[in-house]
Amino acid sequence: MPSHQPHQSHPSPRTTAAPQAPVVISRLRAAGCVFAEDEAALLINTARTPADLAAMVERRVSGHPLEHVLGWAEFGGLRIAVGPGVFVPRRRTEFLLDQAVALGRRAAGRTGRRPVAVDLCCGSGAVGAALAAALGEVELHAADIEPAAVRCARRNVAAAGGGLVYEGDLFAPLPAQLQGRIDVLTANIPYVPTEEVGLLPPEAREYEPLVALDGGADGLDVLRRVTAAAPRWLAPGGHLLVETGERQAARAVRTFRQSGLLPQVATSDELFATVVIGTRPAGPGSATAP
Repeated sequence: MPSHQPHQSHPSPRTTAAPQAPVVISRLRAAGCVFAEDEAALLINTARTPADLAAMVERRVSGHPLEHVLGWAEFGGLRIAVGPGVFVPRRRTEFLLDQAVALGRRAAGRTGRRPVAVDLCCGSGAVGAALAAALGEVELHAADIEPAAVRCARRNVAAAGGGLVYEGDLFAPLPAQLQGRIDVLTANIPYVPTEEVGLLPPEAREYEPLVALDGGADGLDVLRRVTAAAPRWLAPGGHLLVETGERQAARAVRTFRQSGLLPQVATSDELFATVVIGTRPAGPGSATAP
């Protein structure tokens, strides 16, 4: 779910909009925005004109996600473009990104070539773009089933250094030549159990695509599909990284193991994040631990 605290940014204030700060703060506070002062600063510094600011404030107080109103979200040190109908990258997913960057660097050192990375369920392309920016040299591919997300991801991936973004369901749109070659496979899958989607904040359940939130009865439907197919796509010693809820981790680990991947769970107390990492064994009788 989206972070309620706005991403921090400190651009120079726009003199045409700054005098309106008290009014903006008051309207946001009345609408229930806990971080009204921070949000007001972001809106004021993003708006081009007072009229633009008024329209942005109106969208925010009516419940639109702050990131959709701004047109961007900060993720992994990048300003990621987002728009209506596109899943907003969560700060907790930066933990998954950190794990992927470390494994990508390790793969480059082990193989002596630029790593091959794939970002499934890519949404805005935030993970793939930030991974490419951090690694520098990487062969990046990304995919999502939502057309709006694919359009957004193409912008973000191009801005981060380039890569290919495909529209389709999970592995289906990826080129067959990637099979057996992927060093780092990130999949920021939906993992909210169906019966709990209604408990999400309105800005998530009303303005983000359901397919990016609903993970099925136990939240692991998409994880099972990804994990079952991943061994065919991963290179020997390659890694699959999936974010889950803490209480789902044990079942996710069993699913990884049943698919022939060697699982490991990584957690971040600071970001309240849980990531399951599965490694394809490097060869008969051998394994490469994450």
